[in-house]
Amino acid sequence: MNRFYVTTPIYYVNDAPHVGHAYCTVNADAVARWHRLRGDETKFLTGTDEHGQKVADAAAKNGVSPQEWTDRTSLRFREAWDALDVSYDDFIRTTEPRHFETVQKFLTQVYENGYIYKDTYSGLYCVSCEDYFTLEASDEGKCPVHGRPLTQMEEDNWFFRLSAFEDRLLEFYAANPDFVSPETKYNEAHAFIKGGLKDISITRTSIDWGIPVPWDDKHVFYVWYDALINYLTAIGYGRDDDEVQEWWPVSNHLVGKEIIRFHCVWWPAMCMAAGLDPVHHVQVHGWLLVGGQKLSKTMAAEGGVRLTDISPVLLTDEYGVDPIRYYLLRETALGNDGDFSLEGITARYNTDLANNLGNLVARVSTIVAGKCDGVGPLPQAEAPLRDAAQRAIADTTEAWNRFAPHHALEATWGLIGATNAYLENTAPWKLPAGDELRAVLGNALEAIRIVTILATPAMPSICQQIWERIGLTGSPTDGLVGDTAQWGLYQPTNPIVKGEPLFPRIKADS
Repeated sequence: MNRFYVTTPIYYVNDAPHVGHAYCTVNADAVARWHRLRGDETKFLTGTDEHGQKVADAAAKNGVSPQEWTDRTSLRFREAWDALDVSYDDFIRTTEPRHFETVQKFLTQVYENGYIYKDTYSGLYCVSCEDYFTLEASDEGKCPVHGRPLTQMEEDNWFFRLSAFEDRLLEFYAANPDFVSPETKYNEAHAFIKGGLKDISITRTSIDWGIPVPWDDKHVFYVWYDALINYLTAIGYGRDDDEVQEWWPVSNHLVGKEIIRFHCVWWPAMCMAAGLDPVHHVQVHGWLLVGGQKLSKTMAAEGGVRLTDISPVLLTDEYGVDPIRYYLLRETALGNDGDFSLEGITARYNTDLANNLGNLVARVSTIVAGKCDGVGPLPQAEAPLRDAAQRAIADTTEAWNRFAPHHALEATWGLIGATNAYLENTAPWKLPAGDELRAVLGNALEAIRIVTILATPAMPSICQQIWERIGLTGSPTDGLVGDTAQWGLYQPTNPIVKGEPLFPRIKADS
């Protein structure tokens, strides 16, 4: 059996989860669901990053201890992922004892291998980024990401010899052209390495909210070096449940483009320093950008909204879980920036879901109920829709396998479009009861069955409902996709159910 290990970044608990977090997490979830459907032994990790200055500051601002604050805010991420039907296998918190143990063992190994030394750091620091900047890399003394003034800092730190890995990283990139996707982000990370690497500080003495350095109790590990190691904590690095050899060679990080440097330069160098191979693959996604009109009265104050103001839970309350999942996966190709708006959600909902998928299921089930006594006919072995189905299966499979949910859903919806066109051409609502009518409806039902299998990583609840409406027992996930997504397997055991509309149309101005 093949294995597949996929991770999201762990999210800072200085504030509540927002739709940007949801975008990354739902994409990772859908890819994980696809690999389970393929029959791969799959591990999907997400969680929260709970150390560092800005977390301590957020706790102080709210009048609670850092631990109280992290307990409260981490729970909000779990609640958001539950609301979005996210099927993670492990939710890690960096305040857990298992993470302390792994971080200390991993970085002690790097230290003992000679890649950590003590020196004095003097330079500019951004609390929001938890990152240091040179004056040249700053925006005239401001953080280039957040636009806030950088703080001048000077303190004794332990440093990681990142400069020792410049040649090894370049060799690794040359030998692994698919290490980072898309290609533009590979080129960006490669160019950063080629521009020269400097050693970097990995500890702090100015705060105590962090994991202690085992060989120097006056220091705690700087948050990024604590956080990155979570991917190894979840597979037991240095503990009794160590499964690194099984899972690390099939590891895949899904990260936003703003943290390429950490995941594609620092992290592989740290792994090399500890005697490990780097992560297998890093898939980089772009940003969701909010433009146009404000979102809605329930989600934003008068005058507009930022991405960080948009609650995933409020979105699912307003539109439904699967429609929001579909929008996050379908609207923007993974790797590109995309515009996020309520208008966009409404358009996708009304067009792709209500008009295309919902109407297809509704009219086929209505005709079967009215003309076939509610019993779904079997498909033809050599049906006009068979080629479209096989093409959709092949293209959808290829896209999911290469971390491209947007293109996978586009391919699946190609079969929905072909089926709607087939019904327009054959007009079963005009046909009398008989073999021709039964053949047309059986072919349409088989296409719908295949669609539910291919789309279930994106919309698990809706696909289950459709599966049951077309007279099938069990679930679209009961078999492996390679076995079940084949033409000619529709065998209903229950009557067709007309039911309420799957996607009641919504007004564009709602």
